Amino acid sequence: MAMAADEIEGMIKAALPDALVEITDLAGDGNHYAARVVSESFRGLPRVKQHKAVYDALGGKMGGVLHALQLTTATP
Repeated sequence: MAMAADEIEGMIKAALPDALVEITDLAGDGNHYAARVVSESFRGLPRVKQHKAVYDALGGKMGGVLHALQLTTATP
């Protein structure tokens, strides 16, 4: 079962509307992605909480439909 890059991007943007999101399919299989998420909402948060916000946005898809996500977060 694979997940499309635009679906990942949509879920992240729905939870973090100001986010700039770049998704890269690392293996061409729809299961291994890299994501760069830039959001003002990350300002002042430790990296662990930034990543948690993104994982929360994915609504439990991590480890199931979405096998791997290499995540980079930043503030503008």
